[in-house]
Amino acid sequence: MVTRCPAWGHPEPSLNSQWLGLLLLLLLLPGPPPALGMEDASFPHLGESSQPPPRACPPRCSCPRADTVDCAGLDLRVFPDNITRAVQHLSLQNNQLQELPYNELSRLSGLRTLNLHNNRISSEGLPDEAFESLTQLQHIYVAHNKLSEAPQFLPRSLRVADLAANEVTEIFPLTFGEKPALRSVYLHNNQLSNAGLPPDAFHGSQAVVALSLSSNRLSHVPPSLPSSLERLHLQNNLISKVPRGALSRQTHLRELYLQYNQLTDRGLDATTFSKLHCLEYLDLSHNQLAAVPAGLPRTLAVLHLGRNRIRWVEAARLRGLRGLRYLLLQHNQLGAAGLPAGALRPLRGLHTLHLYGNGLDRVPQALPRRLRALVLPHNRVTTLGAHDLAATPSLAELNLAYNRLASARVHRQAFHRLRALRSLDLAGNQLTLLPSGLPASLHTLRLQRNQLRALEPEPLAGLDQLQELCLAHNRLRVGDIGPGTWHELQALQVLDLSHNELSFVPPDLPEALEELHLQGNRISHVGPEAFLSTPRLRALFLRANRLHVTSIAPEAFLGLPHLRVVDTTGNPEPVLVQLPPTAPRRPRAEGP
Repeated sequence: MVTRCPAWGHPEPSLNSQWLGLLLLLLLLPGPPPALGMEDASFPHLGESSQPPPRACPPRCSCPRADTVDCAGLDLRVFPDNITRAVQHLSLQNNQLQELPYNELSRLSGLRTLNLHNNRISSEGLPDEAFESLTQLQHIYVAHNKLSEAPQFLPRSLRVADLAANEVTEIFPLTFGEKPALRSVYLHNNQLSNAGLPPDAFHGSQAVVALSLSSNRLSHVPPSLPSSLERLHLQNNLISKVPRGALSRQTHLRELYLQYNQLTDRGLDATTFSKLHCLEYLDLSHNQLAAVPAGLPRTLAVLHLGRNRIRWVEAARLRGLRGLRYLLLQHNQLGAAGLPAGALRPLRGLHTLHLYGNGLDRVPQALPRRLRALVLPHNRVTTLGAHDLAATPSLAELNLAYNRLASARVHRQAFHRLRALRSLDLAGNQLTLLPSGLPASLHTLRLQRNQLRALEPEPLAGLDQLQELCLAHNRLRVGDIGPGTWHELQALQVLDLSHNELSFVPPDLPEALEELHLQGNRISHVGPEAFLSTPRLRALFLRANRLHVTSIAPEAFLGLPHLRVVDTTGNPEPVLVQLPPTAPRRPRAEGP
């Protein structure tokens, strides 16, 4: 039987972006998770209608339309009176309300959107019968209040319920149950335990596509979650187990967030994820897993296993994941034998392999040929052989920073087949010479924090596409830079020579240079011809050198019409710099 994944559902907004001006993003990702989808489903645009005739409006509030009342941000402590019965959209967010009077709320039977975000409403101030007469209510936002339990009853017409960032410990069967139109439920940042979630919490609500239960106190994945779910957030709980069958009905699920929990290998089995035939994104980072889980869906595009305790990757666990694009294994315990040769070769579609902060002593062998980014900093790689990277000719980004590479152990043909490589990071190693055979395709080359003592033209020959070169924190002197070193770097725009041992500005710098970092050297004099070869220079950093008041020749900057920044702070004496006059420029729009 072939499972057909439906087109992406559109979870309703937790708060309207045009009404409130912010999104309630889910927290505690090494990076934020993908934002929950937003629709302009609650408040209307306030300037669309023609000018309405005069009508009653609560004091200090605004009523731009006959069906809209905006009382947001007025420091109200009492529910406003004189609200028209015709109101459909009511905003009371960012006030000091502590309760909702039943008699006032019950007469607003046509209400569709009720925004109570960021008040001081407690469960005692929200009577159970408050919503009985609101039979058309579709969107309710009660996030950032002081609710200790959810309302026992919410209207059947509901589409969005946002109760995030309260103190909720209990949900009731009819809070979210029997809501056939309900699409999105936000309960993150509460105090829910499994005991506070009834087994039938979503019975009769089989249209829910987005559910956020992150940052609560759940100890296991709740059973009986809606089978319609496409996005499920469970990160930052106390989950140590996914009970068998807990995720067996969620066959439409595309994104599952389980990071920052207490999952071990015992808390998962081969059936845990096996029924999730549409799953594309799975985040299990920041747990206590010692192995890659079994039974992973073939549909996965992103698998995040960073910051676990994985020592060894079993090839069989990844076999079949031919559509996997991103495999993140950073900050685990992978040692010399942690990635057996060929273990990742079946991942034919792999784009990025992230192995930051492990204990690997060499580049993994037999990697997928289409791999585009290999991220290996902070490991123990000591050698780069002639064939170590030969199997990955499509690499565009290679990061080997902060390993243990010495020049003598980097083969001259190590990069020979990387004809698509654009970014190479070898910072923080033990290199004394520039590597040979660098690809002509390079745009960025980072070699800071090595032990470079000399620069010769040969290793840089042919790098006519290089735009950024970082050589900071080495041991370079001007006399160690061979004549013609910069000659072929015709596209170089950023050059960082900071924190070396330079006594003056190196001559014959590339003509295309726009940004030059020379801070933290031993420069005591800048002559009139220092920048003759760099007419496009825009920013110059000379701080923390040995400059005095008269150290910079007055003519030094005359041929630099684009120069905008000169930093000379931190020198023995204050240095005043006279920037060259600039030609009148046409006004241009400011950037964001």
